[in-house]
Amino acid sequence: MKKITFICHGNICRSTMAEFLFRHLAEKKGVADRFHIISRATSTEELGNPVHPGTREVLGRLGISTKGKYATQITKKECDEADLLIIMDERNRRNFRPFLGENEHKVRTLLSFAGLEGDIADPWYTGNFEDTYRDVLLGCEALLSELTK
Repeated sequence: MKKITFICHGNICRSTMAEFLFRHLAEKKGVADRFHIISRATSTEELGNPVHPGTREVLGRLGISTKGKYATQITKKECDEADLLIIMDERNRRNFRPFLGENEHKVRTLLSFAGLEGDIADPWYTGNFEDTYRDVLLGCEALLSELTK
């Protein structure tokens, strides 16, 4: 089973969107049992808070519930146990370096799976959850394709 951790700053918008969307895509493809999928924050700012209403709205339109999900911070143990540590932007890499240890080789940006450079914009700041959703979907589809070849 491949252990995948999606990571962003607060774990209420982008990484959570990626966690639930990737799981949804894997279920639709009939391969969900091949993955252990979680999402985590690099910061402590949103710990214990539920998924942002904008993310809930976007995923809700797809019939995806985020009920029971609350922001949690990445741990060193999770970095050690993960097969892939997928960040939404390069700032995330810098912010969780203290947890990484010898695991830098596991870190990739989500958009890199789609052959793109760049960050997924944080809708906390932009207010644009639709653009974030399109980028997260693009990355998740490419990631799933790569992992199920």
